[in-house]
Amino acid sequence: MNKLVQQMENDQTEVLDRTENIKSLANQVKKLRDLEDEVKAEEQSLKDKEKEIERISGEVIPTLLSEMGLSSLKLADGSAVDVKPYYHANISIKNQEAAYNWLRSNGLGDIIKNNITVSFGRNEDNKAAEYANLARGQGFEPTQKLKVEPMTLKALVRERIENNKDMPMDIFNVFVGNRTKITRKQ
Repeated sequence: MNKLVQQMENDQTEVLDRTENIKSLANQVKKLRDLEDEVKAEEQSLKDKEKEIERISGEVIPTLLSEMGLSSLKLADGSAVDVKPYYHANISIKNQEAAYNWLRSNGLGDIIKNNITVSFGRNEDNKAAEYANLARGQGFEPTQKLKVEPMTLKALVRERIENNKDMPMDIFNVFVGNRTKITRKQ
């Protein structure tokens, strides 16, 4: 009988230990879920603040300075506020052919990167070397990809607009706006 009581006490201790472990696990799961929710809320808050920065930097301050006939301003603390033009452009898949044709016909085809890629299997180094010399002669089909680097396109757009040269805004999805830059006193 004493053994049975001892076994029951041991079983009860195990059940209590498991219950404590389950409670501890549940607490940690709740803590993780709460932290994930907090991070998500803070990320959304950060996105909202970035949108507000864009609105104030790109619309509010440039408009106020323009209404005052200014493009820059020195503040009493020694910092400076400047409004500069901002350019953005990209080539959508839909407009790729038209954009590349326009660049080529306007003597700007050299900014188009033309990459051809061929994949070889394991231990095919010799075939790769032959292919480099013979290209399609070995029956491999290369993949060709045309691309204009985003910063190169942005620089081209800025240069052409600032020099009053033709630039098809719709083909290149051009956006021109203003950005406010605050230079803080060191």
